[in-house]
Amino acid sequence: MSFKLFTSDILFFQRVLRAEGLYLGKLDGDWGPKTEKAVNQFLEKSDQIKHQFGMFDVRTEACIATLATLAQQQARICIRHMLDRGLIARIISGTRTYEEQNILYRKGRFSNPGPRVTNARGGESNHNFGVAWDIGLFTATGGYLADGIQYTQAGQAGKSAQTEWGGEWTKFVDKPHYQLRLPLPVSELRKRFEEGSLHYQDLLRR
Repeated sequence: MSFKLFTSDILFFQRVLRAEGLYLGKLDGDWGPKTEKAVNQFLEKSDQIKHQFGMFDVRTEACIATLATLAQQQARICIRHMLDRGLIARIISGTRTYEEQNILYRKGRFSNPGPRVTNARGGESNHNFGVAWDIGLFTATGGYLADGIQYTQAGQAGKSAQTEWGGEWTKFVDKPHYQLRLPLPVSELRKRFEEGSLHYQDLLRR
């Protein structure tokens, strides 16, 4: 999703800003002065990270803008390491609202066309909490690589002490997927996110 789409779900955005430690008002879905101030602070933090860790293609930038700032930093490091290995990598998915997640979940289900792309409903994916992103790999001529050894190479380059790679999962291997290494299960993330007690700074394993 693009950064602008956060404004279609103000309550969701307030929860992200609360987890950033920027919004201390009520989680009421009202775009008031406190929300506006927190948004501006979020944009300033994001801009600082962008200048510190480098800028990338337009699609990658749009996806990174939706992430928590801790994840923004790790996502930029992740992509930089892949590019340094000669891989043409872009981030193609970042944070999703619950509704966006549900739209993906319905693909290939309930008589909807297309293959199934996720087993997670809204609130059941780390993408719903600002801490996960998906990459795509491309050829020099711009063609999209749906699979291949390059995704394993990208995983080895992109994972780190703070970034987990879905290609190393055992129950559901997801090679394009990366996320912060989290000390909490997704159910607890959701609980804290919705009640406003989630703090991104506490998520990374030290």
